[in-house]
Amino acid sequence: MIIGILKEIKVKENRVCMTPAGVVAMKANGHDVLVEKNAGIGSGFSNDEYVAAGATIIDTPAEICQKAEMVMHVKEPQPSEYGMLRKGQILFTYLHLAADEPQTQGLIKSGATCIAYETIQKADKSLPLLTPMSEVAGRMAVQQGAKVLEATTGGLGKLLGGVPGVAPAKVMVIGGGVVGVQAAKMACGLGAQVFLMDISLDRLRYLDDVMPANCTTLMSSKGAIQNLLPEMDLVIGAVLIPGAKAPAVITRDDLKLMKKGSALVDVAIDQGGCFETSKATTHTDPTYEVDGIVHYCVANIPGAVPMTSTMALTNATLPYAIEIANKGWKQACIDNNEIKLGLNVHEGKVTYKAVCDAFDLTHTPVNDVL
Repeated sequence: MIIGILKEIKVKENRVCMTPAGVVAMKANGHDVLVEKNAGIGSGFSNDEYVAAGATIIDTPAEICQKAEMVMHVKEPQPSEYGMLRKGQILFTYLHLAADEPQTQGLIKSGATCIAYETIQKADKSLPLLTPMSEVAGRMAVQQGAKVLEATTGGLGKLLGGVPGVAPAKVMVIGGGVVGVQAAKMACGLGAQVFLMDISLDRLRYLDDVMPANCTTLMSSKGAIQNLLPEMDLVIGAVLIPGAKAPAVITRDDLKLMKKGSALVDVAIDQGGCFETSKATTHTDPTYEVDGIVHYCVANIPGAVPMTSTMALTNATLPYAIEIANKGWKQACIDNNEIKLGLNVHEGKVTYKAVCDAFDLTHTPVNDVL
């Protein structure tokens, strides 16, 4: 199979979907790899390194899409790329379709077979290709939240960990999954007083055992969130329903309960955001203010640390990419239920129900296209 590696074009996105080591692995399995010129520069990989690994450097994304049987990305294709995709071609990347109707329609129109990193799911319900980026995003959410709280960036001017004689900041983390746990660990490590919320009592029992002493676990509910908001300096939204639009756990009216200059960091923004006032931002313009509350809603948080993120991501994606390349998308889905769950769109048919529910589209069960 001919594999095409596209350069990321989302604002300040420096990750790459395959390293030179990945090219070596693909070549060992009998596949050819086309890499768009300078695709790996932001992650520290030169064109020469890809050539040495056995790849062919291609100047334009259009040429890659014309030649490749499977196209890989990190982030979702941008509007300028929809028309480059075609029927009979595999697209393997993050998609987050339930929060992006234009992209959904673009991929339907393309006729391509689209497999989403974020909906590949193991039998234990874990999300192996989302987890590594969730780990990065959760840790960075606190790093960025601490920055947003500085007065120089519009925040209330509070240090997360405090100092001797001065109380630390209070941080609420909504969601006890991978993002939430990583965020809570980072905030605890910086010395903040942390409140970690989840809707699963079993999950809370586990977290209560493993989290540091400055982390309080609480059952999440509308009332519990509203009761805590007046005290909070930083709130991190880490709510996830796999493949579906995130629910809004904080409304605009709830902002009236918060202190002016306090901050919201929405890590669920890829899936539409879990705060009613969230809208996607970029690394070049990451924050905005609503009713005196600073919002940080960057849709590709891990893109700011590509040398870490690329390695973490490709460690997870490469085995799946090789299986799809070796077997073709259909046989890979038949043999591996994890990949089957990743199939979102095929030849104009939407096969992931949560995406259909988001936009009132006709759902085609995956088995109908296999």
